[in-house]
Amino acid sequence: MFPLDEFLSRADVRERHELPVRAPAPLVYEVASTFDLQSVPAVRAIFRMRELVMGSSRRSDTAVARLDVPGLRKLGWGVLAERPGRMLVVGAACRPWQADVVFTPLDASGFAAYDEPDAVRIAWTIEVDPVSTDVSRLATETRAMGTDARARERFRRYWRWARLGIVAIRRLMLPAMRREAEHRWRDTIDRRQQA
Repeated sequence: MFPLDEFLSRADVRERHELPVRAPAPLVYEVASTFDLQSVPAVRAIFRMRELVMGSSRRSDTAVARLDVPGLRKLGWGVLAERPGRMLVVGAACRPWQADVVFTPLDASGFAAYDEPDAVRIAWTIEVDPVSTDVSRLATETRAMGTDARARERFRRYWRWARLGIVAIRRLMLPAMRREAEHRWRDTIDRRQQA
């Protein structure tokens, strides 16, 4: 069972990405939950490209100081579930095909029941599972579901091209998180050996 099964067992879109990390789970989770997506130049470029293609009137890199979990919550993502140090599930409703997307935060009790017409419910995770004392599995999953037939059709058209950037962000983000966690873990080991 996956964490999103409780919130979106059926979905129009499901993307899951994971990789191993040579660092303990608590450290990997700390890095993942505080990681600033804007720190990866290619991710910034993807966000900027979407803004240009869609004709957005605002810049994503100025919307919040950091595009980490607290910054994403300021943009409108609500916490659906959390197991500190292991898993975070966030969700929102929006119309992603609009140039200037507005995220409506949803909580666990309101997520499944949200049915405003012509909208999409989106949920995503950060998941960290220990494989051994110093190896973890870092995963993220995203699911989206239109609230009605019109929303599903509009979302499908949007997803045909937007998927390329969204998947690229996940494929850039996870290795960057891994590099940061492994770097911090090596520094910790080095300090212990020098003491």
